[in-house]
Amino acid sequence: MKEIKIVDVTLRDGMHAIRHQYANEKIKEIAIALDKAGVDAIEVSHGDGLAGGSFNYGFGAHTDWDWIAGIKDELKHAKLTTLVIPGIATIDDLKKAHELGVESVRIATHCTEADIAPQHIAAAKELGMDVGGFLMMAHMNPPKELAQQALLMEAAGADCVYVTDSAGALLMDGVVDRIKAFKDVLKPETEIGIHCHHNLSLGVANTIVAMQHGANRLDASLTGMGAGAGNAPLEVLVAVLNKMEVKHNADVYQLMDAAEDLVRPLQERPVRVDRETLSLGYAGVYSSFLLHAERAAKKYGLDTRAILEELGKRNMVGGQEDMIVDVALDMAGANK
Repeated sequence: MKEIKIVDVTLRDGMHAIRHQYANEKIKEIAIALDKAGVDAIEVSHGDGLAGGSFNYGFGAHTDWDWIAGIKDELKHAKLTTLVIPGIATIDDLKKAHELGVESVRIATHCTEADIAPQHIAAAKELGMDVGGFLMMAHMNPPKELAQQALLMEAAGADCVYVTDSAGALLMDGVVDRIKAFKDVLKPETEIGIHCHHNLSLGVANTIVAMQHGANRLDASLTGMGAGAGNAPLEVLVAVLNKMEVKHNADVYQLMDAAEDLVRPLQERPVRVDRETLSLGYAGVYSSFLLHAERAAKKYGLDTRAILEELGKRNMVGGQEDMIVDVALDMAGANK
């Protein structure tokens, strides 16, 4: 088994849970705590990656550059990491992040659109960065087809490719089948990552079975801070790894303290499995649609679950947040 690496996403995916409103000083405080606790990488950016702050996705309290600046100087162990979605961030954005100390990047695409990633992957490799390919909404592409998308990212130079369960919709067998499909086609030296949302309460279980079948980069966040019901909760994942006697670098008690003292008090809406977040996983809907759907439901007198179910039926994916209002209007009109 390759070395297990813990990648924290509290300061990127966790942005969704508080509408991208982290204060600069809080970003630094959490990053320092994570580094002291021994996580291997800390991802920082707007929830939708570099340059994600917009009318469509939501404006952040600060720019990506404000959030990232100075973090690298505080880290003793962890790599400073960020996320790029081609079509939102540009290569110039990537270069600026690198100048601010970012050492690693995940290039994220929809699970059938890896062909838009090679230019960004190549640019990151030219900068000497560690590069991960991030295949979002992985439940929407069968294992063998998803593996072919992973091959495109590997061929472009990705050091690692992720099965990314953005909807928290995969069951454990679905995760295993996708990891096995990756192992069948990727080079032995190419690492495999797993990023799980917790909408069906399977975030930790899915991460563990992925690891057991070959994934070695494990994403998680403090208290599960993230879109929908959140990500695999980091402190829980590390506790399970300890129970399994899996070797890693993280300290579970320090993570528990950071989760309870630094992150949980920030949650405006509790990050948990409830009727709305469960509906995300049940309908197979992008986790960051939650707050958008809740606002639309309140404005047009609808049930959030009904909106999420309709989004799932329409196979809507990340980047179509602006269409949620259109769907709500269609539903409200049909109810008259």
